[in-house]
Amino acid sequence: QVQLVESGGGLVQAGGSLRLSCAASGRTFSNYAMAWFRQAPGKEREIVAAIFWSGTNSYHADSVKGRFTISRDNAKSTAYLQMNSLKPDDSAVYYCAADPNYGLGYREYRYWGQGTQVTVSS
Repeated sequence: QVQLVESGGGLVQAGGSLRLSCAASGRTFSNYAMAWFRQAPGKEREIVAAIFWSGTNSYHADSVKGRFTISRDNAKSTAYLQMNSLKPDDSAVYYCAADPNYGLGYREYRYWGQGTQVTVSS
């Protein structure tokens, strides 16, 4: 079992920054791929970013590329999503996810955090 606890969401003005954190406990964190997904009202859950267990392979959705950066600190069993230049369209509930296998689809991830709200005001 892996438990994920997210923090760092909140309200920010357009152009601002937030850093989301996902603290993992349970099985060895370093063996799991980590990902961030988001879901806005009326929309499907979508991939934001994903990172391989080694941290050497990562993916960022086109909509956030160049603005968001996923990272992980295996020593602290924590994954991060640094979000810069935030736009109102980034407003969503952000979810942290983990799985033994690297993937981009939310249905492929076994463990999920509770979600944290990110609201970007214009």
